[in-house]
Amino acid sequence: MAMRPDKLVIAISSRALFDLNDSHKVFEELGLQAFSRYQVERENDVLQKGDAFHLVEKFLKINEQLEGEPRVEVILLSRNSADTGLRVFNSIEHYGLDITRAAFCNGESPYRYIGPFGCNLFLSTDGLDVRRALDQGVAAATLVAGGSREQRDDVLRFAFDGDAVIFSDEAEQIFKRDGLDAFTRAERASAQMPLGGGPFKGFLEALQTLQAEFGLESCPIRTALVTARSAPAHERVIRTLRAWDIRVDESVFLGGLPKGEFLRAFGADVFFDDQPAHCASAAEHVATGHVPHGIANIANSDA
Repeated sequence: MAMRPDKLVIAISSRALFDLNDSHKVFEELGLQAFSRYQVERENDVLQKGDAFHLVEKFLKINEQLEGEPRVEVILLSRNSADTGLRVFNSIEHYGLDITRAAFCNGESPYRYIGPFGCNLFLSTDGLDVRRALDQGVAAATLVAGGSREQRDDVLRFAFDGDAVIFSDEAEQIFKRDGLDAFTRAERASAQMPLGGGPFKGFLEALQTLQAEFGLESCPIRTALVTARSAPAHERVIRTLRAWDIRVDESVFLGGLPKGEFLRAFGADVFFDDQPAHCASAAEHVATGHVPHGIANIANSDA
């Protein structure tokens, strides 16, 4: 799938951008017609901000710091119809978000438009749509409710787990199958051999390209690797990023400690992890996206 080299594009579902819990409950309990009436009757009522709202707001502000054509874009992908989606667009206008492109699919999955729009990242509350996007080779995550926090500045902070997110899950497979000692021995033996790329490698590369347009002191984007790895398993990670020519601003090797407090200290606007249990814990502190990829999700296909 071809990305748009001139832009960094995030696709987001309407339920990730806004709090649509009430209307979704109407849909689940009373059906599509009742849902449509509910939305049309309230189309001038502004929706409350959803878990990804502040992330999107900060992302769009990046364009204000660069001259020329906008370098970042947000695409709205929604299961609403255009008719019921009018409330969503009215809310976008109310909050002053520069979102002009959208696909309204009237109950069908919108994931199929990720490719034509050239998206680098897809954020949704629908796990099935996220898996389909990952199958297309697009970085994607299911937002876990409850962790959004409005940050105190305009710097956009992305935090990533390592294995099965930035990197492949080849090392994690050994850990799951043979335990920590076997994992440590294997990583020590393979320290000079770069890991394979995971689903977020391309997105991290695109972020770095955008970061390069700013000076170090003025860059509005910071990245962090926050991983359960510890020494000596850190070496392969460092050498892999070096081999890829990818720089992350901060790297935290936790050796199995809970990640939540560290993510809050970093000030993460969003954290991406493949492990459902880690996501649930992190979501108590920061907005969190579950990446349903790799061996940790084989037995959690509905997580």
